[in-house]
Amino acid sequence: GNTLAFVATIVGLGALFGAILEHSGGARSIADSLLRRFGMDRAPLAMVIAGFVVAIPVFLDVAFIILVPVIYALQRKSGKSLLRFAIPLLAGLAVTHAFVPPTPGPIAAADILGANLGWVILAGFIAGLPSALVAGLWFGGYISKRMMIEAPPEASEEEPTDLPNATLIFSIIALPIVLIVANTIVNTIPSTSEHAKSIMGFIGHPFVALIIANLMAWYILGIRRGHTKETLATISLKSLGPAGMIILLTGAGGVLKQVLIDTGVGTMIAESMEGFTSLPIIFAFVIAALVRALQGSATVAMITAAGLVAPMIQNTTQGGLDLALIVCAIASGASMLSHVNDSGFWLVNRYLGLTERQTFRSWTVMTTLAGFIGFIITFAISLFI
Repeated sequence: GNTLAFVATIVGLGALFGAILEHSGGARSIADSLLRRFGMDRAPLAMVIAGFVVAIPVFLDVAFIILVPVIYALQRKSGKSLLRFAIPLLAGLAVTHAFVPPTPGPIAAADILGANLGWVILAGFIAGLPSALVAGLWFGGYISKRMMIEAPPEASEEEPTDLPNATLIFSIIALPIVLIVANTIVNTIPSTSEHAKSIMGFIGHPFVALIIANLMAWYILGIRRGHTKETLATISLKSLGPAGMIILLTGAGGVLKQVLIDTGVGTMIAESMEGFTSLPIIFAFVIAALVRALQGSATVAMITAAGLVAPMIQNTTQGGLDLALIVCAIASGASMLSHVNDSGFWLVNRYLGLTERQTFRSWTVMTTLAGFIGFIITFAISLFI
């Protein structure tokens, strides 16, 4: 109950937010704008940024399906391997999915560990963005020279024309993140007045920040673009279907954490891992990677790992940034080793027209590289705080 009181609301609001952005063409608008700004030569960099931004409000699989036509078009125009553009896009999507709230995994892990969401967002950007850039750009360039993959034959579907302004979309996506982070920063400055803290504590609370973003999105991208209230209600209702399973899984993760704590099993686990108790960040990474490899879902891996790590740190004096880094370590482990038991593996396999072996060589290696780099950055930061 305590877990869902927070996480269910965040996941639900996030799903509503992503649905209107998807329906309005906002994700496609961001990708097209970045391509115009960066040009064909730097299109892979544009794809990393597009993936990283779009996956903040939109679930990974939905975001990938929305943006697939963009990478198909780039392959046909350039004549280069489809992987030159697909791997950077997928790196941005996968890293944000695990590292940056309000996606379900980091939200749930942060709640289970008691980490401040503002610190988690900051740490997620610091560790996640370099991981996406290296795994997307460097590895994407490397593997695309060894595997020539062509886009499928061009469909007869018309290109969308009435897309919303990309700057507007960026602003709407950034709004809740800025409010949440601003609240965290204001509360860490000793000279801030109680009045200012009270105001920021209200508008910077994740619930309120996402409600404000939703209201803006519904009005600017919905009502002002001619959508009726009935249409918006239908879009919102459909968006809550996928969120339902995530909410149930998160609730189960909260139960697991509390059972481990109340029965003393968590303490036994911590005592059996004496070599790790002084460095829970390493244990968090390893256990998340193992669960990810065993059952496939990055979100489930993060929730499970957070439940196992929570008893280890309940009697410690871990600070705000310390806990956020543990969440990032969990995100790093949960990003790795995507293979045949992960739905993302088959999504990439199908849309890019790869064999299983090619999917292992490209998608699986990319996710593992991104997770490993994320952990190296996270661990390095932890040594200096």
